[in-house]
Amino acid sequence: MVRIAVAGAMGRMGNRIAALSKEYESIKLTGAFEREGHKDIGKDIGILTGRGEMCVILEDSIEKAIDQADVLIDFTHTSSTLEHLSTASAKGKAMVIGTTGFTKNQLGEIAALTKNIPCVMASNMSLGVNLLLKVLQDVARVLGDDYDIEIIEAHHRMKKDAPSGTAMKMAQVIAEAVNRNLDDVAVYARKGMIGERTKKEIGIQTVRAGDIVGEHTVLFGGLGERIEITHKASSRDTFARGALRAALWVHGKSAGLYDMQDVLGLK
Repeated sequence: MVRIAVAGAMGRMGNRIAALSKEYESIKLTGAFEREGHKDIGKDIGILTGRGEMCVILEDSIEKAIDQADVLIDFTHTSSTLEHLSTASAKGKAMVIGTTGFTKNQLGEIAALTKNIPCVMASNMSLGVNLLLKVLQDVARVLGDDYDIEIIEAHHRMKKDAPSGTAMKMAQVIAEAVNRNLDDVAVYARKGMIGERTKKEIGIQTVRAGDIVGEHTVLFGGLGERIEITHKASSRDTFARGALRAALWVHGKSAGLYDMQDVLGLK
């Protein structure tokens, strides 16, 4: 039995993770917390998520929720996640991180803090997307410089970071496959008389609208043909189930930073 705590348990992702945990015989939800002052503090998380009483009270701090857990799952935002990771590291608790939008300096902090605990961090927890990353690597390597590469991602209007972490992960995987430095070749916007497209650039374009859960298309454009590979998520449950699968996998692992490719055995 793996005991989990959920950060931001009333957020869009935290809510679904807490709710779906009840379906797993090998997982027990033992803690859930939100920011101080949240209107639901003190209520049963099962009632709040519509799954019936779970005898787990929504707390107002990580300290009140983490001690009985083996793994902390966090889909909050960058500054909060780093604070939670620091606490988890100090207490020797494993962690699953689905938060995106970290800076390079913050990623350095994460690498340092996960020297003490096992942690799975991924921009996208879905099985389909992580399988797609493997496929994209192979496709890009075969097509090489003969095809132009564009990535188009779309999410709901409330998403704060852009491009999405998934789009950036796709871009990084593709860039490495074709021996390019993404920092040098990424193009995030085009406007005006920009001249012809360069051979090496990788376009990464963003759409924000309505309630789109998540859509990513990678376009390989050649002379006379194009290949489009698309993943569309229709429910956040896809990501929640992936996070729960990661929590089961990471429990008992050696300290270090892992990703969903490790969880799914794709490396």
